[in-house]
Amino acid sequence: MKTQLLQAIESKFLKNIFLSLILVSTLTRLLLWSLSYQEISFAISNVFYIFGYGLFYDIANASLFILPFMVIFWLTPFRFTGEKVYYALLLILYFIAVSILVFNAIGEVLFWDEFSTRFNFIAVDYLIYTTEVIGNIQQSYPIGWIITLIFILSGILTYIGFRKINPKNYQHLIFKQRTQVSIALIITAVFNYLLINNTFHQKNENQFVNELAGNGMYELFSAYRNNELSYEQFYPTIPIQYALQSIYEQKSLRQNKSINNLEFWVTANKPEQKLNVILISVESLSAEFLAYEGLRKGITPFLDSLTEHSYLFTNVYATGTRTVRGLEALSLSIPPTPGQSIVRRPNNENLFTLASVFNSKGYESLYIYGGYGYFDNMNYFFSHNGYQVIDRTALESEEIDYENIWGVADENLFSLSLKEIDQRITNQKHVFAHIMTTSNHRPYTYPEGRIDIPSHTSRIGAVRYTDFAIGKFIQSVRKKAWFNNTVFVITADHCASSAGKEELPIEKYRIPLLIYAPAFIKPAVETRMMSQIDIAPTLLGLLNFSYKSKFMGYDLLHLKQGEERAFISTYQRLGYMKEDSLLILSPQHVAFVYAVVNNKITGKGIPDKAKRYKITREGISWYESAGYLYKNNKLKL
Repeated sequence: MKTQLLQAIESKFLKNIFLSLILVSTLTRLLLWSLSYQEISFAISNVFYIFGYGLFYDIANASLFILPFMVIFWLTPFRFTGEKVYYALLLILYFIAVSILVFNAIGEVLFWDEFSTRFNFIAVDYLIYTTEVIGNIQQSYPIGWIITLIFILSGILTYIGFRKINPKNYQHLIFKQRTQVSIALIITAVFNYLLINNTFHQKNENQFVNELAGNGMYELFSAYRNNELSYEQFYPTIPIQYALQSIYEQKSLRQNKSINNLEFWVTANKPEQKLNVILISVESLSAEFLAYEGLRKGITPFLDSLTEHSYLFTNVYATGTRTVRGLEALSLSIPPTPGQSIVRRPNNENLFTLASVFNSKGYESLYIYGGYGYFDNMNYFFSHNGYQVIDRTALESEEIDYENIWGVADENLFSLSLKEIDQRITNQKHVFAHIMTTSNHRPYTYPEGRIDIPSHTSRIGAVRYTDFAIGKFIQSVRKKAWFNNTVFVITADHCASSAGKEELPIEKYRIPLLIYAPAFIKPAVETRMMSQIDIAPTLLGLLNFSYKSKFMGYDLLHLKQGEERAFISTYQRLGYMKEDSLLILSPQHVAFVYAVVNNKITGKGIPDKAKRYKITREGISWYESAGYLYKNNKLKL
């Protein structure tokens, strides 16, 4: 008997899974929209955009999602398809498929709550570090209720979708027919893989609209595929020699006849200040948390008091939205390369870093972290680039007052740091210590009784606690004989949130920078634009260090007025800010220069052709050169 395709039980199964994915994805899209309704107007154009592109990506994702189930049907011998155990297997597979869809939907809601975006590069990273991520979820959300909800919803959807698959009403496809169906689905999936990417829906001026128009599962798959992006392959380029030449010109450096590298001498005209340096990079410390921004007050009382006695930089921009991106900028002084941070990439050993400069001056360089340093490859990167790594494993249980999945309380981190630094200085060594905090991270927990906001309440409480811990640390250092020979640099790895309507919301990259050394550095305020990659050379400039450099950052205090610029990025979009303009470079070799007013993109381009050309060429030069120098081992010592 010839079996018709629509009468096949396998086809009915795949069709129901396909429709279930469309349904769950649409409901998820509606829920995410409701969570961000203030950012998106309910205009008809937005509705068609979100659900039109959304359906397109849901269908593309469904064509990939059903492949594993198709393979099972394809390879199951025909003689087994009439057995009861086969229908039991179908029921189990159906429940598994629906559970994955529901689990993904709930995961998307939690991810959106944290980042206001679909699954992306961050989610891919988190999949690698399951211990920290699962622990974070357990400590942040009622995981028992979430699992129960997943099972209940999955059971309901399974019952609705599977109850009509009655074996009495359907026959089975023989192997030849299963092969024909499988080949058709595989060809569809291959075309999907080759011809569709996750940028088709990134055309709206409102980034929230773009995100809702995508499909989270598809975005996760796409982000995994694009873990590393070749600048030359995906972005606008110019001949690399011209790009490097442009960097030399912008840095006012003497050029070689044949430029294929970036290497130059920095010569100070004053005696070196051989001081101990403590660099504190605070987890998710947006500039808006400090009082000088005028947006909030009372969140960081200690840091606010310290600004009056520090060299305060009020216009600093982080290069990215992840800790590893901030660590890259602070240690390597290099613009962000597309895709993964260099901290996480292969062949990242023996690079020219801030530690290598201090080590050449006889310092001992430390990287001190409150969590386990294997996370985000920190241990490997820092230990292979001039730092001695000290992490959570250096603490005994009695030295830990409180800990969560990300690390020990910042108080304990700073106690450990003080002990390690003091020990070395007592042994007549100069120290450069980079301390990375962890407390300002969901689940926002910390020891009770330290501040007037209960633990596990909000990010504001976590920021307040970290401020308290920094204050306690610096007050302890003030009692040490070496306090007057020490420079404190306090900044952030990135902001607390990177979400905004624009492709690159500029205000979501503003971070604080305080340089505090009352015996050597007079209080002052610097309002010029500054990039996170400028912190290392500016610090060395304050110390009057002479050294051979490969840093791409500027010493802001010795920079000609008007030459300031900053770099901001996601894992795919690269931003170059200068004056009142923002160049955004995107895959598919796209470059567009936006006008900027009050730290916001106006949505309009720059009408001045000459200015547009200059900004575009400069931005391409920086990003292309950064990728070239790393790829060709030009950043090595």
